[in-house]
Amino acid sequence: MRTFDFAPLYRSSVGFDQIANMMDRVLSNDGSTPSYPPYNIEKLDDDSYRISIAVAGFSNDDLSVEVREKALIVSARKADEDEGKTYLHRGIATRAFERRFHLADHVHVTGAAHSNGMLHIELERQVPEALKPRQIQIASDTKAIEKDVVDAKSVN
Repeated sequence: MRTFDFAPLYRSSVGFDQIANMMDRVLSNDGSTPSYPPYNIEKLDDDSYRISIAVAGFSNDDLSVEVREKALIVSARKADEDEGKTYLHRGIATRAFERRFHLADHVHVTGAAHSNGMLHIELERQVPEALKPRQIQIASDTKAIEKDVVDAKSVN
């Protein structure tokens, strides 16, 4: 496993510690990442995403979708309905799980739907107007000079 030294990043920048922490978290996973339940992450357009999680056997009451501290937490707890049942083969997993997705700045959960054994969670990046890029018009030199002359005359 590779290790990276983020000390130079900390010495020359401010506010990038979240990126370094995320890199540490991703790189520290040594293949022991849980694979249950399977999921997809789709990019629908520039600012819209969908996470689809296979949750066959779970009802809406068994599922929980929560946003806490810039993380989307999806969990499921199934009531024990197997008492008195004898399985010859049990291939449908309905065990409890908790899956976390770290959300970037300005990414918000806009809805969730459960149908046909799939839980779909809609996300959208909602950048505030103050943070969006804006175009600044550049005045020609003559217009700027004329404006300064007019402003100077109106002051006198």
